[in-house]
Amino acid sequence: MQLLQKLVSFIICANLVILLLLPLVSSSQEHLKTTGNLTSSKNIIPKSSPKLLFEITFHGFLLWVSMGFLMPVGVIAIRMSHREACGRRLKILFYVHSISQMLSVLLSTAGAVMSIKNFNNSFDNHHQRIGVGLYGMVWLQALIGFLRPRRGSRGRGLWFFVHWITGTAVSLLGIVNIYTGLQAYHQKTSRRIHLWTVLFTAEVSFIIFFYLFQDKWDYMQKQGVILEPLRPTHRIISPGEKQKGSATESC
Repeated sequence: MQLLQKLVSFIICANLVILLLLPLVSSSQEHLKTTGNLTSSKNIIPKSSPKLLFEITFHGFLLWVSMGFLMPVGVIAIRMSHREACGRRLKILFYVHSISQMLSVLLSTAGAVMSIKNFNNSFDNHHQRIGVGLYGMVWLQALIGFLRPRRGSRGRGLWFFVHWITGTAVSLLGIVNIYTGLQAYHQKTSRRIHLWTVLFTAEVSFIIFFYLFQDKWDYMQKQGVILEPLRPTHRIISPGEKQKGSATESC
């Protein structure tokens, strides 16, 4: 019963999100016709269509914030929480993970709605094909996270494995799709993407390093601590102490 209530609440929230985001990304059929007539056979945006160029750039920015920033922040936060037993720090890391993932879902949904309404989705490139599967996996991951069972329940282990493997797949596909999006942007606009590719590669490298560094931090801290061996202490035991010890043993 509790699982069904969570599922119904999730569906209601998802519908509200879609209804709220649809008016924010407005476009008309007239705009699509004009942009379709302006584009050349090579799908290069001419200089006379700054609106479409802005929409493509804004779409890329939304997906970078969603998949390239918020999603890794949430992954690192939950990774850091594994080192915490309990307390305030654990709650903060959990809320950082939850809030960053919810914002990531909202922004990726806005980018998906923007793509469907404003762009020519012929699905003739890797970016659009990966994007379709990625949007579905993002909402599937949100649904899995929303249906989190209580700790100690029978299905908690299976839920954790599915949540982890789905989140890993979403993170990897999101990074790959940002690279393919940069290539699609270059093909559409003929603008250079070398600087953005280098910056994003540096960001991904730092995220991977910091993610792997979590397992080694405690080990590195322990390397600087010298554990002195326990030395036996020789102490003369008086006859009174012997009598007390024998009395306690008899009790």
